Amino acid sequence: MPNEIPISLQTMYADLVDRAATAALSDAFPGAGTFVSKAMRGKRYWYFQTPVAAGRAQQYVGPETPELLERIAHHKQAQDTRRDRQTIVSTLVRSAGFQRPLTEIGEVVNALADAGVFRLRGVLVGTVAYQTYPAMLGVRLPNPLLQTGDVDIAQFQNVSVAVDDKTPPILEVLKRIDPSFRPIQHQHDPRRTTTYEAAKLGLRVDFLTPNTGPDSDAPETLPAFGTDAQPLRFLDFLIHEPVPAVLLHGIGVYVQVPAPERYAVHKLIVARRRRAGTGKDQKDILQAEGLLEALCQRRPRELAAAWREAFARGETWRDLLGQGLGLIDANTRDTVLKLVDAPRAIIPGLELTFAAPIARYDFDRDIVSFIGEANKSAVRCAISREALDDYARATKFTNEDRLNLFRANREKFEKLAQIKYRDWPVEDAATVLIKTGDLEALMSAAEKPKRR
Repeated sequence: MPNEIPISLQTMYADLVDRAATAALSDAFPGAGTFVSKAMRGKRYWYFQTPVAAGRAQQYVGPETPELLERIAHHKQAQDTRRDRQTIVSTLVRSAGFQRPLTEIGEVVNALADAGVFRLRGVLVGTVAYQTYPAMLGVRLPNPLLQTGDVDIAQFQNVSVAVDDKTPPILEVLKRIDPSFRPIQHQHDPRRTTTYEAAKLGLRVDFLTPNTGPDSDAPETLPAFGTDAQPLRFLDFLIHEPVPAVLLHGIGVYVQVPAPERYAVHKLIVARRRRAGTGKDQKDILQAEGLLEALCQRRPRELAAAWREAFARGETWRDLLGQGLGLIDANTRDTVLKLVDAPRAIIPGLELTFAAPIARYDFDRDIVSFIGEANKSAVRCAISREALDDYARATKFTNEDRLNLFRANREKFEKLAQIKYRDWPVEDAATVLIKTGDLEALMSAAEKPKRR
């Protein structure tokens, strides 16, 4: 389990998120006006309405939630807490060991936030989003490959149309941070732009949108941001129902990020689709592994729900999930499989093998223990005293008799262990124990011809 941070620091981060959310609402709508709501397709959405010469103008606020209603109620009373927020950010970095983003990255994300990107339901994805999860989950996650020169922003195309509001031109927003930002021509259509680069800072900002139809490289327009976006497969799963977070830059930048359980599952899926040699596949696996270990302890129900949703989406999703899970640490892998009640058989090529290591009788546990190997990791195998007695139909067996029985029937017992390891629900990480209650079903399965 990753190192937990003290509850006082977890509470401090939750307070920071609340303060940043309240300030973001006040900053976005500082003038005189009123909040009004609209009901659309069974949901209620809020807008900020201000008088203009031609009548009234409305700006999108967001979908109705209890948290949003609370902030609207206190909009007029909101006080500037910049100094308090700065103190909280510094404490979280210093005392909890949480990592700040690169200064240039933080400035870009802050500019996008001020422009309304996250208010208009844009979602920060990628490694910069991953940097928010340690504070959100209250743990210290593994730190390798946490820094990046990319900022990735995603939005559903239909949401971009539905919000009926827009940010200032994205290039204009970015040039305020660095005048060297320039649009990059899209390979599929040179007239369109999904990527902006700053040569001086060495930064890249990408806009993405889910590809829910046939695979295509053709950009789609995001009218809320006034830019095009690259369609990506599996992105709809990642950015569904994002959650609020604060990037630990400056006084804290209020953003929307994928739910951490969706991020972890998504990383398993996309890791196997990365081009080999780029290093991104390894980064995906390291991030997924750290998050999965934490989520099994901190948010097991949410992780199980996200896994089952992805697993139910079809054969391609199931294959990629199994392949990705096969790349992470065996203990974490088995812990996840136990949580979601899935067998190791979903992982292609994962087989338990034996090289005839010495078998021993464990007097403390009354088992015969022997060691196997799967995917270059040791697997502790054992058969209980009761199972051996039932197998031999013996009533007066000594421990030496049981050990000799195992040695004489070693190949049979190893086959039973292989079946339970691969095809049965996981009971414990990196272990297989054949119990007397398992014996009949395992022997029946061992007698069946192997499928080709």
